[in-house]
Amino acid sequence: MLITGSSLKLIEEIKKALQRAFKMKDLGELKYFLGIEFTRSTEGILMHQRKYTIELIAEVGVTAAKPAGTPIDANIKLTSRQYDDHVNKKQEESHDPLIDQAAYQKLIGKLLYLNMTRPDITFSTQTLSQFPNQPKKSHMGAALRVVRYLKKQPEQGILLSSQSNNQVTAFCDADWAACALTRKSVTCYLIKKGKSLIL
Repeated sequence: MLITGSSLKLIEEIKKALQRAFKMKDLGELKYFLGIEFTRSTEGILMHQRKYTIELIAEVGVTAAKPAGTPIDANIKLTSRQYDDHVNKKQEESHDPLIDQAAYQKLIGKLLYLNMTRPDITFSTQTLSQFPNQPKKSHMGAALRVVRYLKKQPEQGILLSSQSNNQVTAFCDADWAACALTRKSVTCYLIKKGKSLIL
């Protein structure tokens, strides 16, 4: 359990009340919680998942692979098996064999968990999570590219700035009709409070 607040006195009172009701141990200052590592400095608190990322890189077997420069190829057009069948592509044009569904779903789940501290892979993992049933070799290749991208800086995370600033800033962007399947626009946004990313 994580206890946080602006009053140290109140935190101590809560801990004492909990210790009277339950058998518990105070682990001190926050360093690791639910797979997320916390590093403190004068700049603020850095939330990252370095250990989790390194374990994922080793698990999928890309430890010796060259890191990717971007999480997803900007020109890649990922389609479902149903879409391929619907447009009646010739067999030689659409030869993209199906792969192990469970392995693909497990990898996408692990990448989605990394979105908490790696907003730079959010678009990629959201795109790849659209193909949980009957994933193709191209889908797995794109997912492994995201893991190779993570190799560049496995310790990258989100900095919660120590500077007090209540100014809220929002950024948004849209790509007109970018979805290859629906021709819908793809929109992305982020919100910051001071220098800290909150959404």
